Amino acid sequence: MAQKNSLSAEGQAALITILETRFKKNPQRHERIEWGHVRSRLETNREKLWSLNEMEKSGGEPDVIGFDRKSGLYLFVDCSAETPKGRRNCC
Repeated sequence: MAQKNSLSAEGQAALITILETRFKKNPQRHERIEWGHVRSRLETNREKLWSLNEMEKSGGEPDVIGFDRKSGLYLFVDCSAETPKGRRNCC
């Protein structure tokens, strides 16, 4: 039975591949950050992978934009060109 807020091994591998491709395509977003370190953290934190996958599923493009030295955490934001259609509100 799958744990709540976690991905299957296949889902994790697929998401990590997507994130790695985006990381390599946009080096200006994360100068001085090495993918190997980011990947290692993601592989040991299933709940954060799940959150990034939810962003990806809704049309977002999560990518690393920095590293917080105080907390020791990598910072991800949605770098899509515009708000994904599924997340827009009508005013």
